[in-house]
Amino acid sequence: MATLFDRPVVLETQLDGLTLKSRGKVRDMYDLDDSLLIVATDRISAFDVVLPNGIPGKGAVLTQLSAFWFHWMADYEDILWNHFLTADVSDFPDSCQRHRATLEGRSMLVRKATPFPVECIVRGYLSGSGWADYRKSGEICGQSLPKGLVESQQLPEPLFTPSTKAEQGAHDLNISFKKMESLVGSDQAKLLREVSLKLYRRASAYALSKGIIIADTKLEFGLDPSGQPILIDEVLTPDSSRFWPREGYEPGRSQPSFDKQFVRDYLTSIKWNKRPPAPTLPDDIVAQTSARYKDAYRLLTADIP
Repeated sequence: MATLFDRPVVLETQLDGLTLKSRGKVRDMYDLDDSLLIVATDRISAFDVVLPNGIPGKGAVLTQLSAFWFHWMADYEDILWNHFLTADVSDFPDSCQRHRATLEGRSMLVRKATPFPVECIVRGYLSGSGWADYRKSGEICGQSLPKGLVESQQLPEPLFTPSTKAEQGAHDLNISFKKMESLVGSDQAKLLREVSLKLYRRASAYALSKGIIIADTKLEFGLDPSGQPILIDEVLTPDSSRFWPREGYEPGRSQPSFDKQFVRDYLTSIKWNKRPPAPTLPDDIVAQTSARYKDAYRLLTADIP
């Protein structure tokens, strides 16, 4: 298994014979008629800008960790069905087999779905933009919190804070739950909120037992061809979540992380203006970032020796 995480960096895929549906900040998506092929490259973005460097092993970590969580949540009947079919290239259609060397470890086959135009964010700790909001207003996305909380403190209860899904290069915007209801319908909004909070609580408890605090996470949902809501995209990875080591956790300061916050901190330190073109990351920052992604996977799944 470890070899999946030590292959040459892939910044972009060009899979002859397959129809490219979209190319996001990290993933290349191909339309296979009755399913989708999602390929996680080793691209990394920060402040909504894709950086010129790739992070070795990153695409494999995102794919394999998502596959782990999709399998893990299958034990809970009250969690929504998800789009995951397989991450085993041997089970991919014949049209994919000629690209096996590229796809191995970093790709998964999923059911098609129409995404909801919102992102479902759950915050369990006071950090990032939530901490910035709290310092200004005592609230996070319009939800009042007790006075006197400090940075990185665990919240009394996890907060559900939806946002819009911005186009590439633009920033997501936090929205109220009422606005979410207007976008997806009241019943769907309530269901997505309930499932998001339930999944976060359960995954957080599991992760904590493995030495990782999930400070917050972003989930995405869509409607399958039958009109049923399902969980889509990646799930509970270092790209979609804020992972902190349990050991050494101390409220009142920022925390070391297993996610790309390490890259953001470096870019902030060199006073980059957060606009393209992005600077090239030094080799040591790339190596340390790669190690952090792999550490998160190893701790959560007990894999990678």
